[in-house]
Amino acid sequence: MIVVLEHSIDPEEKRQIVGFLEEKGFRIREIQGEEETILGAVGIIPIDLREVELLPGVARVIPITKPYKLASREFKREDTSIPVGPVKIGGSRITVIAGPCSVESREQIMEIAALVRESGAVILRGGAYKPRSSPYAFQGLGETGLKLLKEAGEANGMPVISEIVSPEHARMFSEYTDILQVGARNMQNFELLKTIGALHKPVLLKRGPAATIQDLLMSAEYLLAHGSEYVMLCERGIRTFETYTRNTLDISAIPVVKKLSHLPILVDPSHGTGIRAKVLPMALAAVAAGADGLVVEVHTDPEHALSDGPQSLYPEQFEKLMRDIHALAPVLSKELSRLPEKLPKISAYSPTISTEQGPILVAFQGEPGAFSENALQRYFPENVGTLPLEHFRDVFDSVLTGKSHYGIIPIENTLTGSIHQNYDLLLQYPDVRIVGEKTIRIIHNLIGLPGATIEDIRRVYSHPQGLSQCARFLDGHPQWEKVPFYDTAGSIAFIAREGKKENAGIASLDAARVNRMNVLKEGIETDSQNYTRFVIIAREELARNEGQSGTANRASLVFSTSNTPGSLFRALQVLAERNINMVKLESRPIAGKPWEEMFYVDVDIPPERGTFQKALEELASVTETLRTLGLYTV
Repeated sequence: MIVVLEHSIDPEEKRQIVGFLEEKGFRIREIQGEEETILGAVGIIPIDLREVELLPGVARVIPITKPYKLASREFKREDTSIPVGPVKIGGSRITVIAGPCSVESREQIMEIAALVRESGAVILRGGAYKPRSSPYAFQGLGETGLKLLKEAGEANGMPVISEIVSPEHARMFSEYTDILQVGARNMQNFELLKTIGALHKPVLLKRGPAATIQDLLMSAEYLLAHGSEYVMLCERGIRTFETYTRNTLDISAIPVVKKLSHLPILVDPSHGTGIRAKVLPMALAAVAAGADGLVVEVHTDPEHALSDGPQSLYPEQFEKLMRDIHALAPVLSKELSRLPEKLPKISAYSPTISTEQGPILVAFQGEPGAFSENALQRYFPENVGTLPLEHFRDVFDSVLTGKSHYGIIPIENTLTGSIHQNYDLLLQYPDVRIVGEKTIRIIHNLIGLPGATIEDIRRVYSHPQGLSQCARFLDGHPQWEKVPFYDTAGSIAFIAREGKKENAGIASLDAARVNRMNVLKEGIETDSQNYTRFVIIAREELARNEGQSGTANRASLVFSTSNTPGSLFRALQVLAERNINMVKLESRPIAGKPWEEMFYVDVDIPPERGTFQKALEELASVTETLRTLGLYTV
């Protein structure tokens, strides 16, 4: 059963509740949710629920009807995110685990690890103990393979995962690996599950070839019941009458598991198909169906691989897969998980904050749950702090004075064009530079009070752009009053404070979650091709460090020209003659100079940085003024 605690519960009352349940024979698991704290009481023990409901500090008691208690969505409504070193699996990120089927040699695993990390994988896989159908097939390098896997992971800053086949190896695997993998053949090896559950390490549990979804969840329950806090599931294909592929990859299992369980689910398209050419389309299908990540086999010489060569991708195929996932992720309101880069120290010029004093702090305009906050959460590592501010200028001031390390601001929208105010602010703050960018899809939702219905609504609040971008939906309700508000997420906080069922707002799902509001209708924007591009800003010193790293591939420039025929043409000709691609050109009036314009230009930086530097020098000679707003990576 689930015991929901009151928000104001006293610690002593909580201890008494736990003690009461443990005396009855229950095992207790506490879950600190975003909205409430619950105790999961696990055990097949007859008890009158009213005995628990009457205890001081108990808000309500909910029986769990599923045979898998701790793994069920009844036990935990929010999706579980699993931290593994610098990576978090689950939530809004798509995690890609890649590497060879087996560790064959030091040279092989080191080479493949570097290649998959460069392409975007964040966790390294490799088998050391291989359960094979034939006793004469390659069985792995054993402990030596684990040592090599760990060495390759550490060299590339990647957590590692490998399959454990025996309870006797538990301590060894705990030393060398960050995630323990339970293979399909061992999904119902319950003694193995009990042993590794007690290690309290993240576990990837693969579905057996003849297992139902409930079988998979019951095996996960063994791990959770014996101490494991972090279990992720893996769909890798089941046996059917079809023989063309190695297995039949059950894509439909992904949304089913998402409905039944809070645990992340990954997909292994390599074992799911057994055919190299089929891995890419099935991987993309799995991501589209809602998978939290992929497990993919990659080898530099698949024809001579010691195991599973026919299903292993070439490095160039894996690189293409990662590019395709990167393009698909924004459509799903997700983002590829990535390993964080080492951030430079900024205490040398920050008067109030340094990385030694606390986490990186990022400022954004709006209330918690704003689209800007969503964009920064997808761009930065998980552990950054956020600083909501009322105005865009406040974000610039925060960065300039050192109150925050970074800021994030919207710069243009696919439907409404550029946000000119922020272009102007970039010009007004010469000590602030662009250091990165992130584009996210904007999905608007109608949000009201808990218990409210669409029939209750009389007024709808949102930012003017939010109201405009949902015009078709709002036109279907002409009786509603449309009320402009300074911020989408702020409108939800406002109607939450007002507490009137006739009020609703238009904002993100995050805004509804943060304010504990009810989503009346999702996706009400008129045009689904609604994307906003955000830029990350920082003080000049930090921007200089990042821009000089050699990895920047995009530059934002601003220049003015003389008021003579052909002056703009001559400026753009500099870029054309050096084959520098211009991805954006926009003009803005110069304050105090009627009918004179500044030109904002975004260009791709060519691989040869010298070419770009020469272009800047010549551009400066044919323009009145020239400033670099930022060098960054996209």
